[in-house]
Amino acid sequence: MTVDAIEKQPNWLTRKEAAEYLRLGESTLAKLFVSGDGPPAIKVGRSVRYASGDLDAWMCSRRRRSTSDVGSNS
Repeated sequence: MTVDAIEKQPNWLTRKEAAEYLRLGESTLAKLFVSGDGPPAIKVGRSVRYASGDLDAWMCSRRRRSTSDVGSNS
């Protein structure tokens, strides 16, 4: 594996780490995963992992200018 390939690998976070990163509760993140409204994740067995870049992209996609701005994901 080259250095470039290693640098492009995502930083995989556990649900607890992802919740801390997003400043959400673990249960909130779990519910978002079940409903399909949360950030993309990978499930391996009983473990769920989130790529930090996906968390950033998901948060940015939820950006609004006001409370009446429904955005594109509503």
